[in-house]
Amino acid sequence: MKRLLLLSSSAYHGTSYLEHAADALKARLAGVSKVLFIPYALKDRDAYATKARAAFEGLGFGLDALHEALNAVAAIEKAEAIFTGGGNTFRLLDAMVRLKAMDAIRARVSTGMPYTGASAGTNLACPTIRTTNDMPIVEPPSLTALGLIPFQINPHYLDPDPASTHRGETREERLLQYHEENALPVVGLREGTMLWIDGDRVTLKGSRPARIFRRGLDPVEAAPGTELNALLESR
Repeated sequence: MKRLLLLSSSAYHGTSYLEHAADALKARLAGVSKVLFIPYALKDRDAYATKARAAFEGLGFGLDALHEALNAVAAIEKAEAIFTGGGNTFRLLDAMVRLKAMDAIRARVSTGMPYTGASAGTNLACPTIRTTNDMPIVEPPSLTALGLIPFQINPHYLDPDPASTHRGETREERLLQYHEENALPVVGLREGTMLWIDGDRVTLKGSRPARIFRRGLDPVEAAPGTELNALLESR
């Protein structure tokens, strides 16, 4: 059974790195002694691993970083759990494809290894990275991601500011444009929120509602604690 925890972000206003998700991470990683950290969304992987290691050790878990492994696939195959950090989603996907690591992660998750991620790491769990907010600073071979879930996520979802003088598209407008060309539903994950996934069951956790986008339907709000499956059926 798939066991995922997908965070909108690794930090929330007024909290330190991963602090807002500490309880959820400890629950999702129960029984795990060491986490394999995937740092490829940022350029300085050593510094990123140091930051993540301090956070996970504070939660009671050891941490190895994938970029330190001699063989990426072998490290994934023996990992107890994975946490994929945020940064640039295009850079992350490109690196994982080049490492030939995607199939190894899919295989391990299918047998019950916990997959956790934030921001770009959450995007990577989706069928594609088409709903990321990031610039394509590198060009991966395709936009196809891990496909651990059958819907898309937009991390860091922002509501329109009625007082703003900015005339560019709002996040909602961009996601409606996505549905002009694509059918998969999208969960707009606001900061401080996350998805807890057991098998096919998807539950919203955190401090704020999520906004659900479905092709041909008006967006709807889902409160924390809501099981989202009925709202995530493709049209």
